[in-house]
Amino acid sequence: MKLSVPGRVTATAVVAAVSLLAGGSIAGAAPAGQPAVAAAPDIPVVNVKAHLAQLQSIATANGGNRAHGRAGYKASLDYVKAKLDAAGFTTAIQQFTSSSRTGYNLIADWPGGDTNQVVMSGSHLDSVTAGAGINDNGSGSAAVLETALAVSRAGYQPTKHLRFAWWGAEELGMVGSRYYVNSLSTANRSRISGYLNFDMIGSPNPGYFVYDDDPAIEKTFKAYYAGLGVPTEIETEGDGRSDHAPFKNAGVPVGGLFSGADYVKTAAQAAKWGGTSGLAFDRCYHASCDTTANIDDTALDRNSGAVAYAVWELSR
Repeated sequence: MKLSVPGRVTATAVVAAVSLLAGGSIAGAAPAGQPAVAAAPDIPVVNVKAHLAQLQSIATANGGNRAHGRAGYKASLDYVKAKLDAAGFTTAIQQFTSSSRTGYNLIADWPGGDTNQVVMSGSHLDSVTAGAGINDNGSGSAAVLETALAVSRAGYQPTKHLRFAWWGAEELGMVGSRYYVNSLSTANRSRISGYLNFDMIGSPNPGYFVYDDDPAIEKTFKAYYAGLGVPTEIETEGDGRSDHAPFKNAGVPVGGLFSGADYVKTAAQAAKWGGTSGLAFDRCYHASCDTTANIDDTALDRNSGAVAYAVWELSR
């Protein structure tokens, strides 16, 4: 998630129930007369953590970070792309320039589904230069990747078209996602039924925050957590500070999840979620200590499950 600093360059499925770069409110229920779609599969947290370990190794081998315009970012993108290509996705790299450095977005489309109704999920893949960015935002990137791979493993064929994205240069002001949205025609933007954003979902002192943007998307996430018996709060810390913002500004319905950054957990929040009051949700936010040691496995597991649940429910 980008810092909100003035002058900065312009964030276990328990509940049952097209061209590239192109893209109503989302509804999860299947129309009457159509067969029900299988519930989302469980997302093994061990798989998500394996992706995080790879991103950590990439950062370690490339100056300690995966920042825009650095070798670690491109190596991260190549890792994700190789996984998706092997799983049968159609992938494309979109190139842009920011701060005199070349940046990249990765877009992956799952074949099939109505390309006039695109359900899109994304996360930023870049870190800050200070560290490896494993919670911010390896966590969201790994969960979106594993959800995409679960789509492939399941041979999922939803009614709507599925698209996944990994954005570059979010830490410089959502540059990559804004570039993508601006590259779309008005017609192609209107084909995106909803954009789901996942930026920091494994914070070590976690909260469970849901974006309060599109009501149908918000309701879907809240239903998942209600099934787990986990209370949620409306997300405010990162409002407008992550990659959903360019979509929202263009009129696309958006939603997402967040586990907290440098805001301090209150006593009331610690009472309902556990953890430590008086400490930041992520004390390593934008710091060198944002490594694989900076992840809460339970939060990562729950939130990864929520990613898959929403993708399945909203694409029926």
